[in-house]
Amino acid sequence: MGNDKAEPWGLHWRSNTLFILTTVGIGLFSDLFLYCLIVPILPFILEDRLGTPQSQVQSQTSLLLACFAGASVIFSPPAGIIADKLVTRRQPYLIGLLALLGATVLLYVGQSLAVLVLARVLQGISAAIVWTVGFAMVMDTVGSEKLGVTIGSIFSIISVGELLAPVLGGVVYDKAGASGVFGMAFAILGLDFLMRLLIIEKKTAAEFCAEDVSTDQDPEDAEAQQQDPADANEDSPLLTNGPKKESDWKISIESLPRAVQKFPILYCLAHPRLLTAEAVAFTQATLLAVFDATIPIEAQDLFGFSALKSGLLFMPLVLPYLILGPVAGKGVDRFGARPAAAIGMFYLVIPLILLRIPQAGGTAEIVKFCVFESLAGVGLALISAPSVVEATAVVEKYHKANPDVFGKEGPYGQLYAINSMVFGLGSTLGPLAAGALNDSIGYGNMNAVVAALCAVVGVLSCLFLEGRGVNLRDWFKK
Repeated sequence: MGNDKAEPWGLHWRSNTLFILTTVGIGLFSDLFLYCLIVPILPFILEDRLGTPQSQVQSQTSLLLACFAGASVIFSPPAGIIADKLVTRRQPYLIGLLALLGATVLLYVGQSLAVLVLARVLQGISAAIVWTVGFAMVMDTVGSEKLGVTIGSIFSIISVGELLAPVLGGVVYDKAGASGVFGMAFAILGLDFLMRLLIIEKKTAAEFCAEDVSTDQDPEDAEAQQQDPADANEDSPLLTNGPKKESDWKISIESLPRAVQKFPILYCLAHPRLLTAEAVAFTQATLLAVFDATIPIEAQDLFGFSALKSGLLFMPLVLPYLILGPVAGKGVDRFGARPAAAIGMFYLVIPLILLRIPQAGGTAEIVKFCVFESLAGVGLALISAPSVVEATAVVEKYHKANPDVFGKEGPYGQLYAINSMVFGLGSTLGPLAAGALNDSIGYGNMNAVVAALCAVVGVLSCLFLEGRGVNLRDWFKK
């Protein structure tokens, strides 16, 4: 579909699928890298820069973590609505970077708790935009057929940020202080800005090209799309918890409340598969937030670790993402969300219970702690992709059956905003609950409470999520 406008410089490589996904990955990497860069050194910033008493460090650390997540919850819905209404998603993506830059500057110069809180709020706003718009761009680029392996691969890339940030943050803080840490942050932001400036979305590139560049799809994927298991058989496990035929996904928009008519994505939230997918996302975020809030404090209490050593203690937790993220995502594409989510949730109960074993001591106790962390990291890799893939599958069904209701492009920005909001809610409640439970019943019992949450969500995953070829729901009922 030709266009009389001059073709932008580097159109083909700037709109290439790999470049777009790399740009999204770098954006998410930057957001997570800067987040994790601060987490391990927050207790030390509070003590060294603000002079916070040791007795208040845990509560103020949890407060700063919760401010970030709370802002992410509040600003995710507007980010999704705006992203769906704009012609391209590039503009809000750049705005998210400006918020992140402002947050980083305030974290660098802040001399009071109020300034640090404001910085964390700006960082939360950036996260709301980046994660909402980023996932929408991924969906626009690869479609739903490869979403699992793509999300899994992106989580593998950004897990490098999770892995390196605490380590580098601790090392540089010990050697060069805050100036060195934030110098790294500004360098990452520079690369991120360049990538976001260069990106050309598929639908924009299509205006200049006669060929279809909406997605890059090989023949095998095209055949898989034509033979969608959800449509091939009405008795397929995919639809055991929802409408059986395409006509059953139809929505009578006129009979719905005015708020739902204006934002029909709200109608989709009544679907048990989508609700369960969001429960998985909430639990995933809660787990990550609990680890972020408690590992540095536990490392200090049990082993007397410095900022550097506290950062190193995150390595066993996030390293499994690098190896298992794409594999787990491919499994979700192949077998559906149910097996990965259910197995991952039930499996996580084990390392969470085991984490109560390490006590104050030397090398042997540190090794135990690291081993149990790495086991937890495997479970986190398993549950990284199911929530996004399952939520997308449900909304895609509604969109295909009701194109006039959801618009040509669909409500995917709003969907990922809801996902980001739920994830942010888990990140908000996680550190608050972790701090309160850790202070009242101890670290081991706190992990037992989180393990119980995983078990409950594991049951829900068995009962409601999609599964192709693996019917865990029937097995569970036996």
